[in-house]
Amino acid sequence: MPDIERLVNDFVAKLSKRKVEGSQATSRLTAELLRSVVSLQRLPPTNSAAVLIEAVRGIGVKLVAANPVELAVGNIVRRVLHIIREEDLSLLTSKTSDLDLSAASDDEGTIDQDYDPTQSAAAAAAAAKSFLRPPSLHALLENMSDKAVPSNNYTSSSGGDSEEKTKADKLARTRKLKHDVIEAINILIEDIDTCHELIAEQAVEHIHQNEVILTLGSSRTAFEFLCAAKEKKRSFRVVVAEGAPRYQGHALAKELVSRGLQTIVVTDSAVFAMISRVNMVIVGVHAVMANGGVIAPVGMNMVALAAQKHAVPFVVVAGIHKLCPSYPHNPEVCLNDMRSPAELLEFGRFSNCMEFGMDSGAPLQVVNPGFDYVAPELVSLLITDM
Repeated sequence: MPDIERLVNDFVAKLSKRKVEGSQATSRLTAELLRSVVSLQRLPPTNSAAVLIEAVRGIGVKLVAANPVELAVGNIVRRVLHIIREEDLSLLTSKTSDLDLSAASDDEGTIDQDYDPTQSAAAAAAAAKSFLRPPSLHALLENMSDKAVPSNNYTSSSGGDSEEKTKADKLARTRKLKHDVIEAINILIEDIDTCHELIAEQAVEHIHQNEVILTLGSSRTAFEFLCAAKEKKRSFRVVVAEGAPRYQGHALAKELVSRGLQTIVVTDSAVFAMISRVNMVIVGVHAVMANGGVIAPVGMNMVALAAQKHAVPFVVVAGIHKLCPSYPHNPEVCLNDMRSPAELLEFGRFSNCMEFGMDSGAPLQVVNPGFDYVAPELVSLLITDM
């Protein structure tokens, strides 16, 4: 469909050119895109959930390939796929319940004639077992096919009416599925928007009076967490590592000071010297892996090792949309992003010793990774919005 294709291509271009900053913004835009896809996708009256799942999965593959480093994209695609399956199963279960009630009402007139206490007890036990067993999609489909078999006593005219009613029911079910999926995605978007506030509400339980907190980088989640503790009349100091070479810590320190927090800026190399005075490390991260390890701004592993050496709690604050079901050793997981060497060296001063400018000798190579991987044994606590 042209509209869907245009929307997807525009968002793919934004992802590939790194025009979307931050995992939260990326997650929200991904959810909004998939909501539009669900709304615009034409669904057949039968097997509509499978068609919708296939469409979302195909778009998800394109989005993940556009920026493999942004793991939140894949997380949101998986959440939407889960929503579609859950809503489809919910509709299927409600349809099965309606059939059960219909069959029970048809049998009411013959209960007195055919009542057998032994058979009744066996039927009750079977019903209880079926109720207690976790719902199986295969079992539900079997039950529907058994109970939905039409009787041979219908006349030809009633058969035509039945077919029209069945077709109308399928169209209504397809519309209901689309509506329910869109509503669930709206709830997901709302959860993404409010994750900072829900995490910040827990700040007073972790930050205490006169403590010294160390952080690295510029995380909005960590910023809101610290400010929430300040609003609860907690007096504490924040040590901010500057986060070279992009120096995001400078922007964070300025924002903290504007909110009335006592702030100290240190170089990244001074973290080990300062950590013995620190009561807790609180940081935001890029992604949380399935094994409990985190992908965070470069320099974070150094901070985590220093915290472990001095027995300082290393606390991670992250929204639930950053939890990734993949492991760091999975081949499809891109753990790092090599950024421009211009962030480290001024090209004009070092152009004569770059590879293309060297007539002899070893050329200068510049490596500028964007992320660190912090092993799970270094993480003391993970605070989410759930």
